[in-house]
This record gives sequence, C-alpha cells and structure tokens, in this order.
Amino acid sequence: MGNFPKTVISASRRTDIPAFYMDWFMGGIRKGVFDVVNPYNRRVTKVPVAAGQVHTIVFWSKNYAPFLSGDFGTRLEQAGYHLAFHFTVNSQSLLLEPNVPPLPERLTQIKALCRRHGPGAVIWRFDPICRYRVGDGEVADNLADFERIATVASGAGIRRCITSFMDPYRKIERRVSRMDRFSFIDSSTEWKRSTLLDMHRTLAALNIGLEVCCERPVLDGLPADSGIKGASCISHQDLMDGYGGDLPGKRDRGQRMGQGCGCDISSDIGSYHRHPCYHNCLFCYANPAADPGSGNWKSNP
Repeated sequence: MGNFPKTVISASRRTDIPAFYMDWFMGGIRKGVFDVVNPYNRRVTKVPVAAGQVHTIVFWSKNYAPFLSGDFGTRLEQAGYHLAFHFTVNSQSLLLEPNVPPLPERLTQIKALCRRHGPGAVIWRFDPICRYRVGDGEVADNLADFERIATVASGAGIRRCITSFMDPYRKIERRVSRMDRFSFIDSSTEWKRSTLLDMHRTLAALNIGLEVCCERPVLDGLPADSGIKGASCISHQDLMDGYGGDLPGKRDRGQRMGQGCGCDISSDIGSYHRHPCYHNCLFCYANPAADPGSGNWKSNP
C-alpha cells in the first residue's frame, strides 16, 4: 500500500456528484487532479487523485441511478480505487425533496448498490429529520416511511444508519420566507431524544445501528445504554477495516467538531457554486439550482 498515508476523496458534501456530475468527475480522474475552490476564501487547491494516491473515494448521493446505469463504480474499481457510499433515502415528500426519484426507485437503488459493491461499503442516511407546518394545519414530520426504508436497507445487508435534525441555516430561512404559509419548526431537545429512541428501537430489531451526526446536546442527554452513538461519516478506521492500508486517523477540523462531528480528514472535490444541485431540497444547506420563487423550482435539469 506504499510508505505514506493515502488520501480520502469526498465526492461530495457540497453537491450530488453521482446524480449530476459523474462525467465531470471521471474527467478529473482521467486527468489525475481536481482543482478545488475553497468556498470561503476562493483559493484554488490542486487535489491529486491518481489511484496510487487515493485510499478510498467516498460518494454522497440521493440518486444513484446515473451512477449505476453508467457502471461508474465498476470502472473506478477496475482502475484501482476503493469506494464507499453514503445514500440518503428519506420519506417521500414532493414538498421537501421535489426532484428526487420516487421512493420505490430509491429502494431499488439501495439493493442494486449493495449487490454491486457490497453492503459493507454502503451507509444509509435518513437525513435530516424535519418538522414543519403548512398553512394553519397541524405540525408534520418526514418520518412516515422510515420503517419501510429500514426494512429494505436491512434486507440488502446495510448495518449503519446516520441521521441528524435539520439546522435552520440562514439560506434555508430566506428560502422558506418566500413561500406561502410554510414554516420549519425547531423541535425541543426532548422531542429529538424521544424520536431517536423510537428510531433506534425500529432499527435494532433489523440489526442496524443508529448514529447521529453533529447533535452533541441531544446525544449528551440520552441514557448511557441507549445504543445510539455519535457519527463519524468519514472514519479512517472504518475504511482501513474495510480495505486495509494506512490512513492518519486525523480529525477533520474543517467540519463541525464543536457540534460533535467525528469525521476524519478528507478532500472534498465538489463546489457549491460550480455544481448546483438539481434536487432542490427545501432544507438543503448547499446551493440548489433554483429556489421557491423561481419558475423552475420543481423542474429537473
């Protein structure tokens, strides 16, 4: 595996590369380097991605259909890359996630991804948990299909579920402020803890562990024997356990460590500005391709 630690490529927390930008991604792989723009200071960094320099590519997506149909995973594995996958599959909601595929299609993708690349390489994300009010109606949430998704994920061999609660980022508040009679609700810590315990009971019966991303105050109040733990969405130890080799195990200080992020360092090669996401999720902290006030909020690219 060489005499130096290899890097981990994150593709990507900032957009959905498997759904929309795999041709661009494969171009960077052929070139052997990505030019990455820092979203805060706009500085450009060259990230080398030759197979001998990369330990694992970690993909993040809500729609792996283009990735699977293009057989990109097999092509990357044949070129010498290890792969890992975060697959966000939430309850179906045209209001919250207007452009993701229907839930039955995403459940089929879960099974296909696990068959093709092994369930140990796939983490299911139910993320984020949202509560909201439409008009003068009662408070609703997006947990309706949780058990259905969990049952399929378990049957496919997945053993990890990562979740979190929606954060009211300023860009989300601006987006929602232009909508008629809709508002997100920031629920109490007690409700969040109760919800996690309910989810854990469902998942434990299906042999899936529950991990929580960046929710330290919520986790701190759970019973010590709850079985719920903080998430390390990119864990060098997990990647070494799966694929061997050497990684430094150094925490990623660019993430929200103060809120409980347990991720180790990786190089994220996506861009908020160059790669807008066409899922147009209402709660997204990234840059959707449109927002509710525009004419193409619910139109696909």
